[in-house]
Amino acid sequence: MLKLYNTLTRKKQVFKPRKGKKANIFVCGPTVYDYSHLGHARTYIVFDMIVKYLKQKGYKVFYLQNITDIDDKIIQRAKERRTAPQALARTFEKEYFQDMKKNLKINSVTKYARATEHIKEIISQIKRLVRKGFAYRIEDGIYYDISKFKNYGKLSRRTVSEAEDGVSRIDESKGKRNKGDFCLWKFNKADEPSWFSFWGDGRPGWHIEDTAIAEKYFGFQYDIHGGARDLMFPHHEAEIAQMEAISGKKPFVKYWLHSGFLTVKGQKMAKSLGNFITIRDFLKENSGRVLRLLVIKNHYRSPLDYNEKMLSQAKKELARIDEFVAKIKNQAFQKTKSALQISGYEKTFEKAMADDFNTPQAMALIFKLINKGNSLINQNKLGFNDARNISSFLKKADQVFNFILSQKPQEKIPGSLLALAEQREKYRKEKNWPKADELRKKIETAGYLVEDTEKGPQIKKI
Repeated sequence: MLKLYNTLTRKKQVFKPRKGKKANIFVCGPTVYDYSHLGHARTYIVFDMIVKYLKQKGYKVFYLQNITDIDDKIIQRAKERRTAPQALARTFEKEYFQDMKKNLKINSVTKYARATEHIKEIISQIKRLVRKGFAYRIEDGIYYDISKFKNYGKLSRRTVSEAEDGVSRIDESKGKRNKGDFCLWKFNKADEPSWFSFWGDGRPGWHIEDTAIAEKYFGFQYDIHGGARDLMFPHHEAEIAQMEAISGKKPFVKYWLHSGFLTVKGQKMAKSLGNFITIRDFLKENSGRVLRLLVIKNHYRSPLDYNEKMLSQAKKELARIDEFVAKIKNQAFQKTKSALQISGYEKTFEKAMADDFNTPQAMALIFKLINKGNSLINQNKLGFNDARNISSFLKKADQVFNFILSQKPQEKIPGSLLALAEQREKYRKEKNWPKADELRKKIETAGYLVEDTEKGPQIKKI
């Protein structure tokens, strides 16, 4: 029985989609004005893992993600680069997909929806908010009146006065009724992209695109809304106010899931703070697999403080996994009586994942299995069926985690090194240890390590 921690209720709840085994999920996508950083990677790896798990459990998942391709930041960056905002957005959208799909193997999203391709839906929502008295017009745009929405602040647990103090600078305007009111439609400024509307040419505010896109594909209510914790207020709060005001139905979203911050020395990784590491820079020296491991071994709701020690540890753990998987795959095992009960590992793994995706426990179990498997291999007690069952278990886990079995083909060992290893083994049998040691050092100088096993020398790249 899967339980999710719902930010709205502040407790774990049994997951029951609105319509049987069909699960509709929306996750806030990127604002495409720059390269994505590791904080973004964490959020999207987390929800890729969650969606893959739900699919494995038999849910029919529609995973929707928006692309903010018109925004103040995009316009400003385009001016700095002396290019068109749309051209800039397309450039960084392409980079985003490169990072997500190719480098991090995030392939669970059903639909990416650009804001600029949903202007009609955005205007429709604003019209209804104005008609119902939740929005008003002033000199520079159309604004949402938070005093008209009784439950504003229920997700973040802020009072209206606290919400007033948390207003975003992008919604600053002298003519607003309330300090916390936010912009739905920004009237046209010279040399900025704009679209026609009944009130005047302009472009959408930040919050309205998400609900407009969600309504088009899911209707007024759906199952899961995800995103990073910093979007809880004001962004997600505004989404609730918009959609519930339009529809009159509650709750807009049944389960709200928020991933924890990725921090650097205790500070949230953010472009505004200048402490961010882009995904593309990380991948110059590291693999996408090690980043997936780094994210998944930590609970998705917990803060994750990035540092070199943590990265080094993740690399060592990934090497342990690769070494064990290679043994299971390449060694020949006898058809002996089973020495390992895989069902116990499977049940514990499922119990951990069903408890709000407790991946730290799930990963601890995998390493426990690796330790047990290695011990049995060293004792020549691991049988053919054991190896097959372990492979099957790891394959199933990797359908969700997507880093365990995603190895590159093993590099072919140069023939000259194989000859050295063979000669060294001959010296060892003759107990000519100085000569054997000399050849071992030659192999290591070439960048390879030779290990002595019962089945002969094994060479692997250092």
